[in-house]
Amino acid sequence: MTSSSRVVVVGAGITGLVAAYELKKQGFDTTLLEAADRVGGKLNTTDFAGMRVDESADAFLARVPWAIELAEELGIRDELVSPAAKSAYIFSYGQLRPIPQPMVLGVPLDFDTLEASGVLSPEGVARARLDAERTENLVVGDESIGSIIRRRLGDEVLERLVDPLLGGINAGDCDNLSMDASAAQLAHAARQDPSFVNELTDLRRRNPPNPDAPVFYAHPDGMGRFVDELADRLGDTIVTGTAVTALESADGAWRLLTSSGIFDADVVILATPARITAPLVADQSRVAAAELRSITYSSVALLTLAYDRDEIGHPLDGSGFLVPKPEQQVITACSWASTKWKHLGATGHAILRVSVGHINNDRAVHLDDDDLLAEVRADLERIMGVTADPTEVRISRWIESFAQYTPGHLSRVATIDDALADDAPGIFVAGASYRGVGIPACIDQAHQAVRSASRFTA
Repeated sequence: MTSSSRVVVVGAGITGLVAAYELKKQGFDTTLLEAADRVGGKLNTTDFAGMRVDESADAFLARVPWAIELAEELGIRDELVSPAAKSAYIFSYGQLRPIPQPMVLGVPLDFDTLEASGVLSPEGVARARLDAERTENLVVGDESIGSIIRRRLGDEVLERLVDPLLGGINAGDCDNLSMDASAAQLAHAARQDPSFVNELTDLRRRNPPNPDAPVFYAHPDGMGRFVDELADRLGDTIVTGTAVTALESADGAWRLLTSSGIFDADVVILATPARITAPLVADQSRVAAAELRSITYSSVALLTLAYDRDEIGHPLDGSGFLVPKPEQQVITACSWASTKWKHLGATGHAILRVSVGHINNDRAVHLDDDDLLAEVRADLERIMGVTADPTEVRISRWIESFAQYTPGHLSRVATIDDALADDAPGIFVAGASYRGVGIPACIDQAHQAVRSASRFTA
């Protein structure tokens, strides 16, 4: 890419912000278009109970480098914090039980500890133990997480351990989530040994985890700090309130028709959800548009509740809890945020962040505020015994916000990339719809998109 190349990035979520930042840093003529009146996309931090509290993701994985490297680049690496609470619970068979350790992405590695936890029935534990005796390694292409876990470890391990974790991350259903795309570590293990437990145990033996190493990082001012820092550096590169309505080919380049006028570009990076990207490329590549439309989304709501700590009753002795689908009424997960993060507990409030909704049931997401709050409070009483009135409530709805990586997803994304390269050269896609939903994965995809754009115009 030459410094005279014009690049337009569409979508100012974390992917688009990082892509535009990298392009501008390298000296290219860069414009970042965002339809909304604010940047950050699904990352949003606002004032709540006298603190800055996230309305969506509140942390990122520490075991991959991309978000940590970005924090270093932005000068905020030393400000990052890790969770103060490392244990968590699962609501199974009518009560909160500690999540049995060790485990890898919900797969238990110690059956005696699993049995003692009570998370599974005796029959479920007995079925899981059979995994260690397996001799046939049957993995058929890109299977769903559910199909492999059910076959190897039984229904209860899937429904009461793996799905609450991995399904919860995606607000999805593990019976219809690609193992290759959603749980690469488990996919690798499944192909290495007929026994998940034997392979994952051997892997831990060869590469023992550091018990003192953080699993997650966050910023005390919320994940919005990353958004603010990037936006400050981008300045007037960002154009908000500008929705792209069409893409047209223009003499070997691209013309973007928007609600605010026309923008010309040699390269376009679409850092928008697949459901928004599909109509933009439909006139250029019917194949890419069809594959983009096939990516479905789930909707969730996140309720943030503040309580007087002395009135909460429950000890809040962990980072929170997950609720397996067989036990769900409305809550899918609850983070005890004021215990999980020391800075949120400093004021004496108890802060709960409650998640509702998933791909198979978004009824509660669409309730009005009063009805949704009433159902959540009733569920908190059932699970935690909390009867106190919250002192403050915030409801954040994220409609069609979680892309579902169904089996074959990575092949689908490769087809999208190939079709665009053939039919619409100079247009690239990146973001949570494609190769990872977490903040680090989106940052990595931004870097990959910039490299692809650079190679295209070199």
